Amino acid sequence: MTVVVRDVQAVWQADELGPVKVVFLRPMPRMAAVVVVDNLALGPAIGGVRWSPSVSVAEVARLARAMTVKNAAAGLPHGGGKAGIYLPPCPHGQARLAAMRAFAHAIEQLTDYIPGPDMGTDESCMAVVHDEIGRAVGLPAMLGGIPLDELGATGYGLACCAEALADDKIVDLDGARVVVQGFGAVGSHTARFLAERGARIIAVSDIAGATYHPDGLDVEGLLAAKRAGRPVAAFAGGTARERDEILWQECELLVPAAGPDVFTAGNAARVRAKVILQGANIPATAEAEEIFHRRGVLCVPDVIANAGGVICASVEQRGGSRAHAFTAIEEKIRANTCELLDRAGSDDASPRRAAMAMAMSRLRAAAGFRRRF
Repeated sequence: MTVVVRDVQAVWQADELGPVKVVFLRPMPRMAAVVVVDNLALGPAIGGVRWSPSVSVAEVARLARAMTVKNAAAGLPHGGGKAGIYLPPCPHGQARLAAMRAFAHAIEQLTDYIPGPDMGTDESCMAVVHDEIGRAVGLPAMLGGIPLDELGATGYGLACCAEALADDKIVDLDGARVVVQGFGAVGSHTARFLAERGARIIAVSDIAGATYHPDGLDVEGLLAAKRAGRPVAAFAGGTARERDEILWQECELLVPAAGPDVFTAGNAARVRAKVILQGANIPATAEAEEIFHRRGVLCVPDVIANAGGVICASVEQRGGSRAHAFTAIEEKIRANTCELLDRAGSDDASPRRAAMAMAMSRLRAAAGFRRRF
């Protein structure tokens, strides 16, 4: 489907699930935004607001679909949605919050979409959105929110997924070599939680470079360096590497926690990991995931592995506490990882197809209770 709106040409897929609506916005001069509400069978759509100079409508639509599948697979009472903001150059400080307020005002009438933080946005952004329109998740703690990035909800979920794999004898976390691409809000907490479980974090990267140590990096030291604003390549406890070089490092667990489409048909054969835990949203193309499946590399899809953040957001939306959120994350991600393995093993389906089957069974059941006219 191709739609032209003024000077915007956008392409996205449409099928039985959605999208329900695709809304183009001009909240303020030079600022463009799009909201994709993909599916509402399970409830109001929940999904992050991505602020990036390269964000596209197709990317937002793919992310919204991933949220539909993720929320359904996690058993949450929410549909999937996503938003993207483009405003060059990206403002900072009060100008940034003013732009976020303009975006919030523009989506006020989209009451079936609940925004949350994503790449390029944070808790302060969601505080402004909530103040403007009365709905948002991922709020600062002083506003009654559960600060999922500060607490590392997504990273905790990834560690719970790894524990479920360990219980199934797929990996042994004690001494497991872990590579983390993207030492940000997701990657840094994933490294911390996995290190606490006995894994060795042998390589991490950020936007500027990477660092490596075969015996394991000092994660607490890396976190301190991150808080001080130092790049990981300058970390004294490791050897500097080119940023993407660590993706091809031999390891037990590889956690891509940066941008989309890192792995493609052109490079998937270079991966030497036993297991890939998708920390980022859509970090691999469909072709890459099929290559991993044929090679025997278990690639746990984002809709299962990194659902900790949206589970936390759902608990916050219902007024739950941090303790409730982390309990829900552990229970749901462990159970969903086990179900994924059972489904994939029973008919040799790829993990992505197994996750889709999980989600579709819940979506179709929910759709049966929805009005059909």
